[in-house]
Formats: sequence, structure tokens, C-alpha cells
Amino acid sequence: MNIKVLEKKKDKLVIEVRGEGHTLLNLLREKAWNTKAKQASYMIEHPYMSQPKIIIKAADPVKVIKSAVQQVADEAKEFDKEFSRALKR
Repeated sequence: MNIKVLEKKKDKLVIEVRGEGHTLLNLLREKAWNTKAKQASYMIEHPYMSQPKIIIKAADPVKVIKSAVQQVADEAKEFDKEFSRALKR
């Protein structure tokens, strides 16, 4: 994964996320909405000729995306914990 900031304004952030697809970007988009983003979307213009981009509009878009990432990490930890517990049964 390689991340490049394409646009950073007071209320808008556009980042390119090389090496990822719909799964991660859709998850981050959903979590950003849960963090009070005014807009949270992503696009993959062409699967072979462009890189995925996520667009966040909010009062503080950097804070929104960092919160979204933390929510994903927390859910992954919870899944790991429950999966380990299920394996012991």
C-alpha cells in the first residue's frame, strides 16, 4: 500500500491509495460517514489505468480519516479476539 495526498484543504482531503481496492476504501468511507463527514466517497476511475482515491469533506477531514482508520483497526482487533476464542471451543 502506498498513500499519496492529492489535495489537502481546510475542509477537504483527497488521497490516492495505491495497491488497495473496493474492500478497504468502502470500509473507510463507511467509517468516515460515522465520524460526521459531510461527504465520504471513493472512486476507482478505471481498474487498470488509475489508482483508487478516497474523498473526505468535513470540518477537519484529517481527523475524520484518522478516526475511520482507528475504527477499522479496533474492529480488526475485536475480530481477532473473537476468532481466537472460537478456535478454543
